[in-house]
Amino acid sequence: MFTPWLILLAAYLMGSFPTALIVSRQVAGVDIRQIGDANMGARNAAHVLGFKYGLLIAIIDISKGALAVMLADAFGLSLAWKIGAAGCSLLGHDFPIFAGFQGGQGLATLTGNLLAFAPLETLIGLSVYGLLYAVVHNSNIAAASAMGLQVVLMILWAEAWPVIAYAVLANLSIPLKMYLDQPRRERLRRA
Repeated sequence: MFTPWLILLAAYLMGSFPTALIVSRQVAGVDIRQIGDANMGARNAAHVLGFKYGLLIAIIDISKGALAVMLADAFGLSLAWKIGAAGCSLLGHDFPIFAGFQGGQGLATLTGNLLAFAPLETLIGLSVYGLLYAVVHNSNIAAASAMGLQVVLMILWAEAWPVIAYAVLANLSIPLKMYLDQPRRERLRRA
């Protein structure tokens, strides 16, 4: 009975790995949460450190989200526990123990979660994100549109309802996390 709980803990710890913080300190000697839009994520890193570092961070953050679900699967856990592992990795990314509980918004980690559950829908979503971003140059619009399409595809292609519910709720956590981070961003703007 310990195994599922240990998997959830491992998923949280994986999610807590502060990729953007480590890369920003190694590359530029700065805390990513104190520059750009103050988000500890791939998009901010791409803006302030350069595209290649943003891409590296995105790949690692996507991987930690996918690995959390794959770990639960490797131990033969039920869908509910796999969704729990996904949620714990997202929670770890958003509130990482290794970065003072001040993390990112979770888009890349969520993408990794959904890549493990619904790979085709997620790859289509990533493609739409890339195309929209190239046209509108606004990551929030591109991400919201791509994730919305992804959920619609999951419904149309009969993905398991608990996975769809997780996708919807986790997507809603992103603007909530943006709201929670707003005071930190305001302090940075005033400084």
